[in-house]
Amino acid sequence: MRLAGKRAFVSGAGGGIGEAAALKFAREGARVICADIRGEAAAASARKIGEMGGEAVAVSGDVADPIACHSLIDEGASALGGLDIMFNNAGVVLPEDKGLDTPVAIWERTIAVNLTGVFLACRYGIPHLLESGGGAVVNNASVVALVGSAYPQLAYTAAKGAVVAMTRELAIVYARKAIRFNSICPGPVDTSMVRAFIKEEANWQLRRPYMPMGRLGTVEEVANLVAFLACDEASYITGAAYAIDGGISAAYVIADEG
Repeated sequence: MRLAGKRAFVSGAGGGIGEAAALKFAREGARVICADIRGEAAAASARKIGEMGGEAVAVSGDVADPIACHSLIDEGASALGGLDIMFNNAGVVLPEDKGLDTPVAIWERTIAVNLTGVFLACRYGIPHLLESGGGAVVNNASVVALVGSAYPQLAYTAAKGAVVAMTRELAIVYARKAIRFNSICPGPVDTSMVRAFIKEEANWQLRRPYMPMGRLGTVEEVANLVAFLACDEASYITGAAYAIDGGISAAYVIADEG
């Protein structure tokens, strides 16, 4: 119960890493705001928390839209009486996001959700954390913020690299105001978004040799890291970018199958 009494906001809570983090927060004692652009998915996650004996509220809206983002954060914070933790997790990977021939509309939407959405959530969420006397913010970046890929997703990579830089900057600005900011950099995790890219066996076998552990991560493994960074046990950690990628960003040669 490391988060007992805390009130946590989770974007993209309708599935994948966001849902796993929302459930983990609840198991650790937090009351949770489940936010997602898909209202039914957010409500489903909130129901799961209720069924396990926790407390959660569901809010919906597009975090990339300033008015919608402001509204859903204020609505959630009002329902729980404040805010102590934010996990800015919502993101998209669009199939048309390739190299320099990525359509401008795809570039702009990818940047809007993955970067501007985090900026807006911080803009509208931090006042609530300050009112609570401080708190913790975890922003979801990606391993591609740390290493490059020969199979590019240029807009996604640019956005996630910027999330790491922005998180570091905010950590310095708010370090003496009792708010900690950290980012996580997951490698391939077993979510529907990743599965869409490796549904063909050839695509999986192309990538697997470069993964030292030879497997996808689980959403629960990522949620465990998020919960740690959000809790008081991480009270002296701020401005950091945590790789949770099975060793991908540490590797120099292809992993030996033996």
